[in-house]
Amino acid sequence: MNHIFLGPRYLVTVRHGASLSYAPARRNCEHTPELLALGPSYGLYGVLDFIVDNMSPIIRDFREELQQLEKDIFAETFNRDTVRRLYDMQHELMRLRLAVAPLQDLSSQLVRLHANLIPDELRAYFRDVYDHVFRVNESISAMREMLAAAISVNLSLVSFGQNEVMKKLAGWAAMLAAPTLLTSWYGMNFTHMPELSQPWAYPAMITLMVAVVGGIYFLLKRSKWL
Repeated sequence: MNHIFLGPRYLVTVRHGASLSYAPARRNCEHTPELLALGPSYGLYGVLDFIVDNMSPIIRDFREELQQLEKDIFAETFNRDTVRRLYDMQHELMRLRLAVAPLQDLSSQLVRLHANLIPDELRAYFRDVYDHVFRVNESISAMREMLAAAISVNLSLVSFGQNEVMKKLAGWAAMLAAPTLLTSWYGMNFTHMPELSQPWAYPAMITLMVAVVGGIYFLLKRSKWL
């Protein structure tokens, strides 16, 4: 977290927690003394520009991770870790969005307001900062939408995979039910059983069961249940 205090003759920055050093921003300001002579507002531009420029690698890393996650979503096997990574990335993007949104409002005000602190010669520089922040914010919004779509697609693929498994189980159950139904008749105490008087009864029954199971398998295979 950073706090910046700007006045007509001073610029104070306060950093809380982990943060990069502002030494590069200071060197850049010192290399343009003619602009630095316009007041501490140019130093403010240097700090803001440094902060925004350091967001670009973060956005690039998020974009690369999102591309990898998209490949993992369409993998053949379901991976619970992919869902966790999707949620973690969405959470991190939300945190980044909360950090960028105030900076966009601030840079917009510096372009239009505070004439006593921001010389007209420097407003173009703050407009450049606003444009960079706007692009970062748009990239975050686009990736959040892509993440929401990725989570929805992942849930759909999981449901589709479960439906495919249920279809296959139902198909195998239907094939097992056919011979079970035919052979269950032999558990009854019938007097006129075919095998009692006909020697071909058992081979005929076995052939019939194979034909029925084969027919069911062919139909299920053609309808892509198996």
